[in-house]
Formats: sequence, C-alpha cells, structure tokens
Amino acid sequence: MILAAFAVVAWLGLASSPQAPQDLADAAETDFANGHLAEAVAKYDRLATLVPEVAPMLWQRGIALYELGRYEACAQQFTAYFAAKRDDLENATWQFLCAARHGSPEAARANLLAAGPDPRILRTEIYEMVRGRMTPEALIALADTSVPIVRFYAHFYVGYYLEATGRPAEASPHFRAAASPELTHDAGFLAVVARIHLARLGEPATRP
Repeated sequence: MILAAFAVVAWLGLASSPQAPQDLADAAETDFANGHLAEAVAKYDRLATLVPEVAPMLWQRGIALYELGRYEACAQQFTAYFAAKRDDLENATWQFLCAARHGSPEAARANLLAAGPDPRILRTEIYEMVRGRMTPEALIALADTSVPIVRFYAHFYVGYYLEATGRPAEASPHFRAAASPELTHDAGFLAVVARIHLARLGEPATRP
C-alpha cells in the first residue's frame, strides 16, 4: 500500500475547489493523525462519493475502520483494493486482520486474498505469517538484526496479528516497540497508525 489518498487524487489530475477532493483527502489524514477516526472515515466517504474511481484505493479508510471496530466494512475496503491492485501483500494482510476480527482467524485464513508477488521489504514474510506458515517469533527474529524500518514492520504487524488472533496481551509489547521513535522515522503514515493505536490502548511507547 504505497499510495496515500492525496497521491491518488493528484494522479487523477483533479482541480482544487472549496470542496475539492484534495482538500478532503488532506483533512481526512489530519483527522486520523489527531485521533478523530470517525471524522476521518466520514471525509473519506465523501471523497469516495465525489470521485468513485478513488474509493477502492482508500486503504487509510480501511485502517480507520479497523481502529473503530467496524471490521466487516474494514474487510470490504481491503477486498475492493485487491480488485484494483492484486499484487499488494500488505493489503491482503489488512484484509485478513479485519476478517479475523469480524469472524475468526480460521475463516479469514481460509479466504485469504491470493495477492502478490510483492517485492517490498518484509511484505512476503508478513503474509506468510498470516497464512500460518511463519510464526510471529520467527518474523521478529528475522527482523531484529536488520535496520529500523524492517524492525518497525515486524513489530507493527506481529502486534496486529496477535491482536487479531485473540492474543492482545502478547501483542502489547510489539505495539509499544513499533510506536517507539527509534523505529518510526521512515514509516510514513503507518507511524501515525502505530502512535494512534497505542494511544487507543492507553499504553506508552517503549524502546524495542
């Protein structure tokens, strides 16, 4: 998932106006960063109404829906993204997380999106984890000898995986590590997600 909503809108070449799609995309991301997730989703919904072609690509909306506990709608967002971009393993991972929370991890795994190949760092290993072919411990061991951004992705997605599979106590240390300043420097929007998620759990970040 490499396209932010504003980038998609810019790609479509839409002109600015008092209620321009670009303005809505920017405002939605600001709401998300401030923890106003329901407001962010509402703005993404308005953006999708204004520019239907963009609607499947609004993966930020899907993450906001996850954080709000709207897991069925969350899974639908990432399924729609898959129809538009089938190689994105990170999107397939999010669809699994949403479906696991909405139903069960077993059902989510049985219906896992057949995405890929995705050459980006650690995306294949994360996907293998949600497929049940790599343990969270093995993923962390692989990443913890690498650079901070690799360690970020490992702790971030191990945290969400453990949470989605019913192990929130085991997930907490990974969420704290992912939100630590040492790991979030190059994480972009997902650094915001890590911070917001940790705040919603009521926990401080810690050094990994």
